[in-house]
Amino acid sequence: MRENKYDEKTFFQKYSRMDRSTKGLAGAGEWHVFRRLLPAFSGKRVLDLGCGFGWHCAYAAKNGAACVTGVDLSEQMLERARRENAAANINYLHTAIEDVSFPDGSFDIVISSLALHYVASFQDICVKVYRYLTAGGDFVFSVEHPVFTAQGPQDWCYDASGVIRHWPVDHYFSEGRRNARFLGEPVVKYHRTLTSYLMSLLGVGFRITGVTEPQPDPSMLGIPGMQDELRRPMMLIVSAKKE
Repeated sequence: MRENKYDEKTFFQKYSRMDRSTKGLAGAGEWHVFRRLLPAFSGKRVLDLGCGFGWHCAYAAKNGAACVTGVDLSEQMLERARRENAAANINYLHTAIEDVSFPDGSFDIVISSLALHYVASFQDICVKVYRYLTAGGDFVFSVEHPVFTAQGPQDWCYDASGVIRHWPVDHYFSEGRRNARFLGEPVVKYHRTLTSYLMSLLGVGFRITGVTEPQPDPSMLGIPGMQDELRRPMMLIVSAKKE
């Protein structure tokens, strides 16, 4: 059974109150960078792995995609996606990223936003995505940065008075399961190195077209705590093309 944290009542309520949940893409600090790596959607068949509330699906549809398929394990996330980000050319599927299956060449673009660090094998996902894409297709995804996931608990080190000292990085080269905390709740995530992310893509035949470690949108730096996000990378965004 795949872990489905987002259908747990307390966790879902907390997540639903986040800016990225209430404001959509405008509330996502990395969106200004992610958007620049996306290819043109006009006339394209799009797959969103871990679509959540469907913000990226709606964006693709509004920007001319011929059809959009959103996949997510959380029925609560999909219920809201179908309610708030529905369109005639969007189809939402309730299934795990690891378990979904499509015929070869089904899509022109595959995207994924902050979902693949919940998947145990990124290599397996790369193999699947490569098959799903048509020749010349694009794969654009964001994950939590390896510097962010390495140590496990995902919290700062503080001094005796509670002031942030630094971000801990430990066991960086020991890949695998991490018992993290997110929104004050225990969550299982998977750590892998930057090398593993990039070489997994290259190993199945992708050409990497972009790699970025996004800083928060400058307009958000006045939000409490956001200045600290400039002290270490929290996210990694990669774009790749099937040759």
